[in-house]
Amino acid sequence: MGGGHDHHHGPPYKVPDASIYKLEDAPELLETQRALARRGLKDPWLRNEVWRYNAKEWSTHRVRLVKFLFKGFPLGFAAFVATIGIEYALGVDYHAHPAHDHGSEGGHGGHGHH
Repeated sequence: MGGGHDHHHGPPYKVPDASIYKLEDAPELLETQRALARRGLKDPWLRNEVWRYNAKEWSTHRVRLVKFLFKGFPLGFAAFVATIGIEYALGVDYHAHPAHDHGSEGGHGGHGHH
């Protein structure tokens, strides 16, 4: 089954060494560490969050959030414009339904003019 193709085995990525992440590179986490220390607490895994604060590589939290929220906006807006264009070309009018024309009822059936 394998066919002797060893070049496809192994992960497609290289996991960085944990020692490259230092709390000193994330001032926000240093403040968290100080706040915990004031309460006599310590988070030994805090270093695992340093990558999130590397703005050069991952951008800021706000930029990531904006990208996430508006990721499909251009395609969605294009679909919206195309839908409006097609409805206009076909003459679709949602306001001209005879069944909902209150003027033809003459005020009967509780649908008179208020």
